[in-house]
Amino acid sequence: MLDEIQKRLLKEVADLDKLPVGAFNIRANGKAEARNSTAHIEITPKTDVSGIDIRIKPGTKNESVHIPVVMNQSGLKEMVYNDFYVGEDCDVVIVAGCGIDNCGGKDSEHDGIHRFYVGKNSKVKYIEKHFGSGTGKGKRILNPGTEVYLDENSVMEMEMTQIKGVDDTVRTTKAELKEGARLVVRERLMTHGDQNADSSYAVSLNGKKSSADVVSRGVARDRSRQKLELKITGNAPCSGHTECDSIIMDDAKILAVPSLEANDLDAALVHEAAIGKIAGDQIIKLMTLGLTEEEAEEQIISGFLK
Repeated sequence: MLDEIQKRLLKEVADLDKLPVGAFNIRANGKAEARNSTAHIEITPKTDVSGIDIRIKPGTKNESVHIPVVMNQSGLKEMVYNDFYVGEDCDVVIVAGCGIDNCGGKDSEHDGIHRFYVGKNSKVKYIEKHFGSGTGKGKRILNPGTEVYLDENSVMEMEMTQIKGVDDTVRTTKAELKEGARLVVRERLMTHGDQNADSSYAVSLNGKKSSADVVSRGVARDRSRQKLELKITGNAPCSGHTECDSIIMDDAKILAVPSLEANDLDAALVHEAAIGKIAGDQIIKLMTLGLTEEEAEEQIISGFLK
């Protein structure tokens, strides 16, 4: 049974206040707390390493999979491998995420590799949230690795969010797209205090008419540091777009590293990048509506990260 802290974390990262309908695997402090398969979605534990295999039958539509992780044991470190095999002609939602509450003096760390093999003509919406809390001196560390392999005419939509409270994170995402496949990524990243966040994307457009739209929005506050690397490689007639848009505050540091590589005459690739502070006139305008300066600042940040 989940304790009250774990339940709170589950609400933060997966918006769950009870066991979800459909397939799910809830992991708490390094162990499977609850698991359920359905007629169309099977979840089985791996036998060689820690993790699970999720197999979604061809033609599965309007179903979901929840695989959140919660940790509130100080000093716990784990590495998990989760593989998703999505059959052809599917339309599913996958909700992941990890929440760590560390009230102790030792670092707590969750590292995970998620690999997605998406069949022809399938659509997957993937939602991943990371959150940290706790009053201890031990760090909350999250290092997610994501690999996406899209077959012909398949679609992957990814919402990648780091809410707050994560001290160190290295986020790596790579994707390979076949003919007609499409990848859409929306990343939102918040750092504060002395936190560090590295996020990188490497997308290979290998098939004719494949496309990618990768947008990362970040806010760095206090003395935190962010590094964003977005690379798209066009190996066929394709279209790719990346965008880094960041707000820098206080004594924070942000490094944006865009990269485009065209290996085909008809590869159309575009990158946009902007780093700046909150405009003073924006704050003044909101203050005339009755908000304090701090409230106005928070309102702007909230809207920016939506």
